[in-house]
Amino acid sequence: MFENQQRDDVEALMKADAEFRRLYQHHKELDSKVHDAEIGVLPIDDMTLTGMKKEKLHAKERLQRMWDERAHKHRIVN
Repeated sequence: MFENQQRDDVEALMKADAEFRRLYQHHKELDSKVHDAEIGVLPIDDMTLTGMKKEKLHAKERLQRMWDERAHKHRIVN
């Protein structure tokens, strides 16, 4: 996520915004668990996996909104 963004910009936002940092880490954890479940390393049922995927998507959407809001504010200031 945020592969097209400058790593320094992402790290700066994580340092400046505790909610963004927490949500980013949560998304990374979910991403890892979903991946492990899909390859069979983490044995979970389909309903749990579907729930994890939905939670991961919601986290990603929230992170994107936070990123976009930051970018919008930055453009207004400059």
